[in-house]
Amino acid sequence: MPSQDTLIGIAVIAILIISLGLHEMAHAAVASWRGDDTAKKLGRITVNPIKHMDPILTVALPLFLWFVLPALTGAPRMIFGGAKPVPVVPGRLHHRHRDMALVAIAGPIMNFALAFLLLVLHEALRKWGGVHSRDMISPILTMSAYYNVLLGAFNLLPIPPLDGSRVVAYLLPSALRPAYVSLERMGLLLVVAFVFLVPGTQEWLIARIDQVYHWFATAVVGLYGLGGKPG
Repeated sequence: MPSQDTLIGIAVIAILIISLGLHEMAHAAVASWRGDDTAKKLGRITVNPIKHMDPILTVALPLFLWFVLPALTGAPRMIFGGAKPVPVVPGRLHHRHRDMALVAIAGPIMNFALAFLLLVLHEALRKWGGVHSRDMISPILTMSAYYNVLLGAFNLLPIPPLDGSRVVAYLLPSALRPAYVSLERMGLLLVVAFVFLVPGTQEWLIARIDQVYHWFATAVVGLYGLGGKPG
């Protein structure tokens, strides 16, 4: 029989895959609302995670980070991933830069909403469903909430091509916008360089993610009272 850690990992990865799909669905829905139905025609306004799935980023990467990397290096278990990007044609939007910002921020907002709902569900089950911190359901829900906060906060970094960069592009003066947007050609190299090569970045990110998670936890306290931060 699989160990409890294995079962928890599989469950959290499954929730992560669904969350990644909902993140992309939010992008597609707002793009359609603001005038570009490209993603809608491709069937991307759907809760079906298969429509948003990238075999490497959505499936292989989370499995590697949870099961393989810790076994090889002794690193702590963690989960992270991505999904197939939603295509957006900026020229079809009602207001190019403003609406691109709205499309972009919809994804992180979806992750934050999911985190809050998962914490609410966790606390409801704890208070009325007999769930305890030692039960599998508790770490599954709290870890899934935490990783949704991670996804939302990470995507808000103002580094092209992350969602936060689209918001920054809208806020920048028009004279500075083209040079900033052109950085997107460097793709994820910029993100990797920022996260892994700039001293103190990882510690700063973790602190911010913990802070946002605590905000949601505090909000849930106002409704029910909260279980602890996931290990």
